[in-house]
Amino acid sequence: MEICCTFAAAMTKGVFNFNKAMNAVLYIVKHLKRADFHKVFKILYFSDRDMLSQAGMMITGDTYIAMNDGPVPSNIYDIFKSVRGDGFFNNQSELTAWIGVENWDLVTAKKEPDMRCLSKMDIQIIDETLQKYGELSWDEIREKSHDYAWRNTTLNRPIDVKNMLVETGESDSYIQYVQEEMELETLVK
Repeated sequence: MEICCTFAAAMTKGVFNFNKAMNAVLYIVKHLKRADFHKVFKILYFSDRDMLSQAGMMITGDTYIAMNDGPVPSNIYDIFKSVRGDGFFNNQSELTAWIGVENWDLVTAKKEPDMRCLSKMDIQIIDETLQKYGELSWDEIREKSHDYAWRNTTLNRPIDVKNMLVETGESDSYIQYVQEEMELETLVK
């Protein structure tokens, strides 16, 4: 069963795709030595930021919140907390078919990712992100994630897609184009 939810945050206008996002999580968890919440969140953030820069869309469509230790994908965080037992999703048994959470914040894959849900570009960008950031310590990846977009967002508020694109050096016209496309996507979904 595919669950697709629209969480159109005022500043990001993204469309969260549960199926694609969870398959990205499974893929990342398989490739990390230690898949804790923090590391998975940062790999997703850098992957989504790079995909946004290169293709004008995100892999997950999640809304990133500027939390104390860096950007956090809000829907995925809620899913992880629900699996852990302190979230609000009612479909915990469906969620635990995908992932497990051990020792409060270690994510385990309960099944193989369905690679048909991820494009070649999704996989390429996730692989590049894993190579670049996957071996960094908790403190190192935290520091890297405190980028322009994070610094220019009020704590515990959604990170503006525009600022994510500014961080990657995109032009004003490209940023405007991406924002317009994301707004159209929310209307279509």
